[in-house]
Amino acid sequence: MKLLVTGGAGFIGSAVVRHAIRDGHEVVNLDALTYAACLDNVASVADSPLYSFVHADIRDRAALDAVFAEHAPDAVMHLAAESHVDRSIDGPGDFIETNITGTYNMLEAARSFWSARGKPEDFRFHHISTDEVFGSLPADKSVKFTEATPYDPRSPYSASKAGSDHLVRAWFETYGLPVVLTNCSNNYGPYHFPEKLVPVIILGALAGKPLPIYGDGSNVRDWLYVEDHAEALLLVVQEGQVGRSYNIGGENERTNLELVKTLCAILDGLRPRSAGSYADQITFVTDRPGHDARYAIDPSRIRAELGWRPSVTVEEGLTRTVQWYLDNEAWWRALQDRAGVGERLGVKA
Repeated sequence: MKLLVTGGAGFIGSAVVRHAIRDGHEVVNLDALTYAACLDNVASVADSPLYSFVHADIRDRAALDAVFAEHAPDAVMHLAAESHVDRSIDGPGDFIETNITGTYNMLEAARSFWSARGKPEDFRFHHISTDEVFGSLPADKSVKFTEATPYDPRSPYSASKAGSDHLVRAWFETYGLPVVLTNCSNNYGPYHFPEKLVPVIILGALAGKPLPIYGDGSNVRDWLYVEDHAEALLLVVQEGQVGRSYNIGGENERTNLELVKTLCAILDGLRPRSAGSYADQITFVTDRPGHDARYAIDPSRIRAELGWRPSVTVEEGLTRTVQWYLDNEAWWRALQDRAGVGERLGVKA
């Protein structure tokens, strides 16, 4: 299968690219190379005859038409997006332009390509989204997001992703474009850009800095190892039912405080401090505006229909992740000078 992967130099996108190449798929990586992208993320497959890269922006419709015409993909895996909630609070415009208008451009370019080729039934447009579109859950652990959960986004980021999800469904219902959608829980793992919680804690701990936790640390997230997510995404684009959405979760609910303490314990074992624990660096900071209390995914549909389950517990995945950051200092050092990295964002509301 020839895959057009948008955002393939980003965190989740690069995992998809690496996994797809290993599985023998041909991959066209389309990326605008904005601040969170890094071509080093796909360096391990960049020399493969199955891989090609196109530097283009999903806001540029003419560039998208040219890519479809030249590469004629069998499927699109649309991951390109602005994704950091805190940055969306400070600057929502980029999120609207990329996540909504960019997705509209992708849908129209894909529809034009698909129609010109006689609307082949095996073409797929796979839109990758987030569980944040569903809003916030109560503390009751029996209540989880399902594919039928009403949308209730609370941040500019989640609202922009909700908008893009609605566009994708509308293009299926109105034009018949063969789409599949996925909504995932919080990802973590190798190549995670160092502005998100897990790498912030790992790198802050190693640098001897305070480890910031919003509010009292009671916010709950379901943690999904990025390599597991990439495997699930490739399964959905090949075997998912057209017009259907699939929730992808790690089945690993943890409060933010529990997660940070786990990371500190792993670091204590792999690279001990001269005295005390990395947990001594934990610092509670003012919560961000509109911080959702709890996310949790019910993955019953993807398990029952496609046979997918995550392969690792959060403790196993975090241990792999910490070791990866310890082994790849050159990668993250090169990213720490990029705009906003290491700063507290999302406080302008």
